[in-house]
Amino acid sequence: MHVMGKSKSVLIVTGRAINEVLSFIIFSLLDVLDFILCYVYRVADFFIEAEWKPCYCSPAKEAITSSGNILVSEQGESKIVCLSSSRLQLEDISDTLFTRPSLVSEVSKSTVNELKRLNLEGTVIQSSWEKIKRSGKVRSTFTVNSTIVEMLHGKIRGQQSHPVPRWSDCDCKTCTSWTSSSKETLFVLADGAKENMQEDVLFIHGFISSAAFWTETLFPNFSKSAKSKYRLFAIDLLGFGRSPKPTDSLYTLREHLEMIERSVLEPNKVKSFHIVAHSLGCILALALAVKYPGSVKSLTLLAPPYFPVPKGEQGTQYLMRKLAPRRVWPLIAFGASMAAWYEHISRTICFLICKNHRLWEFLTKLITRNRIRTYLVEGFCCHTHNAAWHTLHNILCGTAGKIDGYLDVVRNRLKCSVTIYHGRDDELIPVECSYNVKSRIPRAEVKVFEKKDHITIVVGRQEDFARELEEIWKTSTL
Repeated sequence: MHVMGKSKSVLIVTGRAINEVLSFIIFSLLDVLDFILCYVYRVADFFIEAEWKPCYCSPAKEAITSSGNILVSEQGESKIVCLSSSRLQLEDISDTLFTRPSLVSEVSKSTVNELKRLNLEGTVIQSSWEKIKRSGKVRSTFTVNSTIVEMLHGKIRGQQSHPVPRWSDCDCKTCTSWTSSSKETLFVLADGAKENMQEDVLFIHGFISSAAFWTETLFPNFSKSAKSKYRLFAIDLLGFGRSPKPTDSLYTLREHLEMIERSVLEPNKVKSFHIVAHSLGCILALALAVKYPGSVKSLTLLAPPYFPVPKGEQGTQYLMRKLAPRRVWPLIAFGASMAAWYEHISRTICFLICKNHRLWEFLTKLITRNRIRTYLVEGFCCHTHNAAWHTLHNILCGTAGKIDGYLDVVRNRLKCSVTIYHGRDDELIPVECSYNVKSRIPRAEVKVFEKKDHITIVVGRQEDFARELEEIWKTSTL
């Protein structure tokens, strides 16, 4: 037994070492590939759209927009300030959009930091710091990313910076139906009570998904009594599914929340409601709960991405490293890393998958003949790179410094029940995240399911989950 245990430990260490070495090699090559693709897309955009498309490879620089507005960033928190247009308010922009060091530079930085920790450079650093203090020139450094400023020029003037759709986006009826509507609202699928409605339920999907994640799994399995009592709303988030995909949007938290309010809460006169949210949708659910503390009857969170930020760490960068660790294994971590770290590689992936989503949907139907899996693929493919890129960074990474505050408000100001579901085998959002939420909200009930992952926490157990939700709504009180 001792020999077997020792052999297993050796294999684990060897596997980790191989993973580290392969990851370093592959992601170093991807750094180079993304650099090359930057120029490829610039040329392609210019020849196809007669315009240079700004990207986040541009170095941060001081800039002022034509209307005198300034975009500043300091210590990972970036904001657009002093906007003169009544349309725009203070926007929170994640610094991970334009601060994504290459793997080689990050390893070099880690080495330097280790040397500093060992005081090998202590004398030089202390001497330099003393000189700066004596000169009285210690000050905050504010930087501006020119790409965001360029994107905002069109918004501030009330114009779109690029046609809809862009050449690398899908132009099918499903993806562009919103452009023919005079009112820009989210695509909403409603079910349940139409008359004598007693309560409302809002379903919010996760990253690169759609309302079909709920409507094709849970909605058919709710009981007749539940559908006669509850009015159910499942939305496609801004930039996903059949919802609007504006090319001039930065897909910030404010924009997502305002679209939910404009599309569901206001037109349907929703006064109080239950929320069911998955993954990235949990962040929006918490933000809504904070904004409407007296209206939320229950919070049901599935795989909430909550990683407490250690002291001294920059929240946005820490969260990106946790969600996208730049490792080739497990495969889901490799996919997340490709999506988060590489603007142009991820655009290429979107070009291949999203622009050709009808082909992938057809092949899925042909091969699986499974309706639920087909709709999962449709939700995965129906978005633009602009929407996915900005939502990932501005919502998942950009809210790292806000989640603690949201959870504290839910704990102290809301009386609603909080139920958390998580699959034990979830490799994207580890189960520890749910326990982290409970440590912040002690009354939260955590339910962990064995042999379930990020998707099968719902898909495959939809009948049971529908019954469980009905019980939560039934027993929840304000």
